[in-house]
Order: sequence, then C-alpha cells, then structure tokens
Amino acid sequence: MSDHLIHADELPVWVPGETLVESRGLGWSGVSQRSFLYKGQDVLIPPMDDFMIVQYRQGLTPMDREFDGRWTRTQCGPGDFSLLSRAMQSHWSWTEGLHVAHIYLSNDLMARVARDICDGEIGVICLHDVLQGNDPVIGHIADQLTLEAAQSGAAGALYAEALSIQMAVHLLRHYASITQKPCERRHGFSQSEMKRLDEFIDAELAAGLTLERLAESLGLGVWALNLRLRRTIGKSPYAYVQEKRVAQASDLLCKSEMPIKAIAAACGFSDQAHMTRVLRKALGTTPAQLRKSAS
Repeated sequence: MSDHLIHADELPVWVPGETLVESRGLGWSGVSQRSFLYKGQDVLIPPMDDFMIVQYRQGLTPMDREFDGRWTRTQCGPGDFSLLSRAMQSHWSWTEGLHVAHIYLSNDLMARVARDICDGEIGVICLHDVLQGNDPVIGHIADQLTLEAAQSGAAGALYAEALSIQMAVHLLRHYASITQKPCERRHGFSQSEMKRLDEFIDAELAAGLTLERLAESLGLGVWALNLRLRRTIGKSPYAYVQEKRVAQASDLLCKSEMPIKAIAAACGFSDQAHMTRVLRKALGTTPAQLRKSAS
C-alpha cells in the first residue's frame, strides 16, 4: 500500500477517455460516479483514496491486470465488473473500445459500514482481486447510481447515499477482507462511553436530536449504537432519548416557571401536544397536572 493516493477526479489524467456521465456537483457524500468511453489502452494507475467498482456496459475485450504483484488475464464485457481496493497500485491493459461506469466508495463510508458489521473498531479493509466478476446485486446498484447521476432526481443525494450503503454492505460481506483491531470488540458501552452519550444527549436535546447524530458522537453507525445500547441498558436509543426528554420535562415543570410550550421546545418535543401525549403515556399525567401537583 502507498501513502500517496490520487483522488477519483484525477483518474482521467492516468486513464484518458471521454466522460459521459458524472455525479460531480450533485452533492453526493461518500460515493461518486463517472461513466467513460475508453479506447484500448495500457495504463498504470497509482494508488487511489477510494474503493473502485468498474461496471462494463458495452464492448468486449481481453483484459490483463497486475494487482499486488500478480497478473490476471480474462475477458470483460457487458454484465461484468472489476474491483480495485483502496491504496493499491494496478496496471491495466485492454485492446478494444469499452463503455464503463466507475463507482467510487470513500474509505470513511466503507469503514463506517465495516464497524457496524463487525460491531467494533476495524483495521484494514481490502477488496478481493476480482477482475471479471458477475453479480446481479452489484450490477443493479451500479445501474441505479449511474441513472441517478444522469437524471439527478428529487432527493438524489439521499438516494445515492442509500445505494452506496447497500453496495458497501454487499462488498464487505462477499468481496472483502477486514482486519479488526485487537481487544476492541465490545458487548456494550463502558461507563465513560455512557457518560459521553448522556452529555451529548443533554446538550443536543432541544436541537431535534437524530439517531444518526447520536451514533456519530461515538463514531458508530445507527445499527451498532442500537445493538450496544441494548446490551448495556436493555433499551433502544429512541426509548433512551425519550426517557431523557420525559425526565428533563418533568424537572422543568416541577422546578421552574417556564411556560409549558417553552419546556416542550427545550426538551425536543415537536410541540406541546406531543409532550402531553408522551408524558401521559410515561407518567400517567399531563404537564399541567404535574406542575400543579408540585406546587
């Protein structure tokens, strides 16, 4: 592996071709797409800072590639795909014209998904040396990302993110090796981690706290947060945050003169009616009744 990595935007410098479609400027995060028309070439590609999937859309050609010191020879055509792991130099050689789609997945995305899958901190992710593969799942996701890059529909960035997570999960489950850091796998949260979690919830409760932001505060995905919190306290993140809202609202109702509407906003409820419903379900009383009983 190399410390000197090129970005996907720099790839045309090393592999010249006609760009047909690209996702640049669409606000995608963690994933990008480009489609190219290539003539036959013999090219050395420096190590890249993304993981790359090459989908072959048109054209049929003999293909030779050197990867990690080993040459592979095959034939690639429509329906096939190649994988290139991050930070790996490669040498490609083909003779016929090709129409290909490139999907680039960032290391941050792959690492985040890998942590969720492994339920712990991970070391190195390495994609398998696949030069000519055929997988309908990879083909479908690549098709959808390419179509989205070309058409840019409503909520396109969100759709691309969802597709990229599907692609990352599939690659990590079937086409990757993941090393885990020793002694990092945990069955629950430590006392210090729970303290960090509580501090983050208390600080952000009024700001419309989401599970995604809560998970990010601990460097986790939502799935891993849910799993580890259930193992620690037997509750889901949603239930735990709701419990915090009820406790804070009860405290403010009993110990302050803040208007009930303001308390609802301060505790992250959507409105006063929402707080009333939640408190009635959790405590069997309304905010007004709770305040009156404390006076």
